[in-house]
This record gives sequence, C-alpha cells and structure tokens, in this order.
Amino acid sequence: MEIYTVQQGDTLWRIANRLNADLAQLLAANGLDGSSPLVPGQALVIPDRFFQYIVQEGDQLGTIAARLGVTARSLIEANVLRNPASLSPGQVLYIPYRNHTVRAGETLYGIARAYGVNPQSITRANQLTSASLAVSQVLRIPAPARPVKEVNAYTTSFDVAGAGEVYRLGHYFTYLSPFRHAFREDGSLTPLNDRPVIQAAEANGVQPLLILANFTERGFSSDLAARLLRNEPLQGTLINNLLTAMRQKGYRGVNFDFEYVYPEDRDRYTAFLQRAVRRLRPEGFLVSTALAPKNSGTQQGLLYEAHDYGAHGAIVDFIILMTYEWGWAGGRPWAIAPINEVRHVLDYAVTVIPPNKIMMGAPLYGRDWKIPWHQGTFARTISPQEAVALAAQYGAEIRYHPTYQSPYFRYTDETGQQHEVWFEDARSIRAKINLLNEYGLRGISYWVLGNPFPQNWVVQQALVQARKR
Repeated sequence: MEIYTVQQGDTLWRIANRLNADLAQLLAANGLDGSSPLVPGQALVIPDRFFQYIVQEGDQLGTIAARLGVTARSLIEANVLRNPASLSPGQVLYIPYRNHTVRAGETLYGIARAYGVNPQSITRANQLTSASLAVSQVLRIPAPARPVKEVNAYTTSFDVAGAGEVYRLGHYFTYLSPFRHAFREDGSLTPLNDRPVIQAAEANGVQPLLILANFTERGFSSDLAARLLRNEPLQGTLINNLLTAMRQKGYRGVNFDFEYVYPEDRDRYTAFLQRAVRRLRPEGFLVSTALAPKNSGTQQGLLYEAHDYGAHGAIVDFIILMTYEWGWAGGRPWAIAPINEVRHVLDYAVTVIPPNKIMMGAPLYGRDWKIPWHQGTFARTISPQEAVALAAQYGAEIRYHPTYQSPYFRYTDETGQQHEVWFEDARSIRAKINLLNEYGLRGISYWVLGNPFPQNWVVQQALVQARKR
C-alpha cells in the first residue's frame, strides 16, 4: 500500500500509470469514479497490487481467486469470510500469497524487493536451501506479516442502512458497539432497537458490546451516576438487568461509558466496576470501560478526575481511550485527533495501564467551522468524503499539518462566509494505526460508523489483521 499526494495538473489516469496501479482498484480504494475531480494536496491510497484486491461489482470469489492465481480457500481463510458467496463491492481482500515464475536473470533478492517482502520469507515458504533459482521455477511469495489487533467500531444507526453498513464492514471488526443503552434511576435499562445491527455483526463473526452510559435526555448526567454509585442495592439491580439484557440480545460484553462523574465518586466508580466484574466475568462476559483522554493522573476537570486509569486497568478486560474530540463541535477549529495530543495521552496511559488492555480511539469524521470562530457557534460534522468534495467544489488546496498529522483547508462559500475544515485521510489514519505497534496496544476503536471513508479500510487492512474471537 502506498499513499500519493495529488499535485497540480494530475489526473487519475496519469497517477495510475505512474505508480503502475490498476485504475479500477485506485478508484474503489478512494471512493471515486472516473469523473471525480482531484484536489491539490488530496491524499490517494494506492492498494498493494500484489496483496490487496478491492472487490468490484459482479465479482465472485472463484473468479477473483483464478485471476490472482490463488485458491478460493486461501482467500476465505485469510479474510475469515463467513459468507464467501456474498462479497460487497469495495470490500478489501487480503491476498495471502502470489505465485511468481522465475525469469532469466532474476535473483531472490530482486524478486523480494519487487514484491515488497523480505527474502527470508520466500526462502521459508519455498523451503529453499540456497539463493540460486532456476528459470521457470515457480515461487510462492507470501504476503508480509501483519500484527493482529482488536478493532472496535461504534454505531448510532440502527435502521436498514446502519445494519447494511455493518454487513459490509464487519469483516474489519472484532467488536461492534451500538451506542447506547442508558440506565434509569430505578436501575432499569432504556430500550434500544439494536437487533438489526447485532444480527449484522454476528453474520461477520463480530462480538457486540453493550454500551451503558449515564445518559439522560439532557446528555451525560453526573447526578444519575452519583445516584447509582452511592447506592449498592441499586447497583445490584442494574447488574441483574444488564445480565438479562446481554443474554437476551446476544451481547458478548459490556462497556461502561460513565462520563462527567463527580470527582468524589472516583473510588465508588472503581468499587462498582469490581462488583460488576465479579458478577459478569464468571458468566463469560467481557467488561470494559471508556475513559476520557488524560495526560496525567492529576489532570483536573469534571470529565477526567473520576476516571482512574490505573484502577480500571487492573480491573477490566480492556479500556477504550477516547483519544479524539480535541477539535470538538463547540470549540475552535482544530484537528479532531491531533497525533501529538494522542501521543501525550498514550505516553501517560501505558505507565499505569497494561498496553495490551488499551484500545486507542480514532475518529472517522471531520468538521467544518465558520471562521472567524465565535464562542457559542458549532461546527458541522462531515465525512472525509464530504470534506474532499467541499475542497473540490470551492477550489481549495488541501494542506497537511506536520505536527497534528491531519489534513485541513479553508474555503469561502457563496455568501462570502469563510470556513476552516479539519478531517481524516489515508495519511492521518496510517499515522494513528502505526501507534498501535509503537506502543504495543491491544487495538483501535473507531467513533463512529455512518461517515463514508473507504480509504480507512484499505489502510487498516494493509497494516493490521483484525482479531476474530
């Protein structure tokens, strides 16, 4: 996989020709068609022409396998395909190996370099005893090894379209988190029509997680959390109701997303988690929490103080760090998840939480602010695809911030109003996924589905393998 930055005067055909890329694959990887305008500064992801294949309209697994010279069974196993007869256009397939027929003058090292793999992997795959090759010898070229990581995705869409998105993308996930169930003052759970997305998750071997939040019609409630955390009998009632809901609906675990908890309830929150784990883990359920992005144990603020990283890390199975929303809708224009800020959070987190329990949050969206920015105004949330379309519509050049590692641009609309847009692209998501290996993290957690971003799945699939439980 490569990432190419569009230059003035580029065309899709010229880019594909220059990079020896298949034009249809290039278009599919970036959600483009032949008439899509290019924007200077736009990032294009170029699928690995040997080890990635993006499904086209009308493709079937058998014809793909024959075209690539591999077996259908190897594609099924490498991609953990639960329904091989139902491929989705745009689906990224990982090609586990390619066959290469040696030509005169070729060397092991030259072949390895051409495919982007190391010579030792070819030697092992073919049980070679020397680097000498024979003309017409057929070598199996194994794809580069990828680390296995867990992948979570939140969804807030429970209609046919939302379920369809989970069907299409579920092969990239370990967990699906329908957002959200809340609890009432009596310990009962609010209803959620989550059955369609749970069925879609199950069809892809994805484990659904029940998200439980201290949420009311006014948003996250400190008082509702306090009522629960200061009342042990109420906690018992809530946990019983959780068990019932998870059994009935097919959830495999719970994620407690308690936000804006009063600082004085910090230890009570810890005690509640211990109680929940004692009840739920013997039943085979995973228990996790979602925590605000802190860069120290003494960080002040209602969002942060009751979230005890060390205690949660010792108690629960894993933690989702919400490392996004620096550029929040009600704040000044800024990158949603500037990489330097994400690093600050991880630098602290790994000192108190085992890295293999940390799921790093990542956004699948961008924002469009009106500028000059005024307190009390709110940005519009947009998808990465919409962001590029806006830049094309208004003739803006996309720039890439070296510190934040995030794309951005400015434009002026028809009314003369100026705007500033920050979003995600192939470069920014590659930078984030690379942190998983750098810090030895458990995986990545996306907020939120519903924002078209085809580049993301090409990059993820090239860099990591999603664990399926």
